[in-house]
Amino acid sequence: MTGNEVVAWAALAAGADIMYGYPITPQNEIMHYWTRMAPKYERGFLQTEDEISAGFATVGGVLAGKRAFTATAGPGNILMQEAMAMAEMMRLPTVVVVTQRGGPSTATVIYSQQELNLTCFGGNGEGLRIVYSPSSHDELFLYTIKAFNSAWKYRFPTFVLGDGYQSKMREPVTIFDPEARGITMEPCRPMVGLSGLPGEERDPAHLRNTYNLEDELYEVLMTAIKEYEAIAPQVVEWDTYAVDDAELLIIAHGVVSRAARAAVVSLRERGFKAGYFRPVTLKPFPAETLRPLAARARNLLVVESAYGQLKRQVQAGLYGLETPVTGYLRPGMGITPEEIVEFVHAKELI
Repeated sequence: MTGNEVVAWAALAAGADIMYGYPITPQNEIMHYWTRMAPKYERGFLQTEDEISAGFATVGGVLAGKRAFTATAGPGNILMQEAMAMAEMMRLPTVVVVTQRGGPSTATVIYSQQELNLTCFGGNGEGLRIVYSPSSHDELFLYTIKAFNSAWKYRFPTFVLGDGYQSKMREPVTIFDPEARGITMEPCRPMVGLSGLPGEERDPAHLRNTYNLEDELYEVLMTAIKEYEAIAPQVVEWDTYAVDDAELLIIAHGVVSRAARAAVVSLRERGFKAGYFRPVTLKPFPAETLRPLAARARNLLVVESAYGQLKRQVQAGLYGLETPVTGYLRPGMGITPEEIVEFVHAKELI
């Protein structure tokens, strides 16, 4: 099935109650598949008038205790940032699936990895988010389910960062009931409309995203930052291949990591000591795992369909290390294993 179909089935498997959305390529079919399934499984859907409304409607659904989600791409991702910043400030478990397209602005409707910065850090605020970057349809299914659990367990906005290629391409995928895999879905609870008199029969719900005093905002932010840093080791994920003796470490995420891993296999077959590292979570970023691997390597190569967005994350995480970092940067372009191997030899990285 296509990646968009995978997302719809994953949301259903995760017990999602309702999707709020607005059409934008290459995300559209997530909405289409969901609306076909929603009546059969007694789930909800609302098409809003734009992505701004879709983002805030998702916030509202979550406040009402619904396992709500939305999906978007490119300009729509930009328009949802105000709502997601509000969710970050209020610690609301929103879930957003992003199918990246080429940018900036309308650009292309095809594919890119140019929404890493936007999705990981948003607009104002500190970027207290969880961002998964799946590389296959099986992972797209798994991490969409995980996104709902992470969001409700840790109470930070959670994103699945896919792309246009994943959205449209077809490949075999195993869909499953989370309970059958030992995955217990986190319970949802309403945050508004609660029974009882606040302050007497129950604790009041402090749902604020506006603060009048610097000290007041600082205290709230530092509490959220400390909690985010505390949960990061539980959330962070990565994948490696042939890293123990790697002299060249190739780093990539998402669908591009498939080409990177294939390039490492090809280089290994020719006798070159290449290895592969993939951050599965882009936020929090697995810097502590990457550092010792990078320290042992002679060269690092970051491969991405963007102009250095992943590379900057890598360099920030490895600050202080002297291992050279080279980028094979192809914004908005697909990348093949053969191109990576050719670049490695042309730059004499190994």
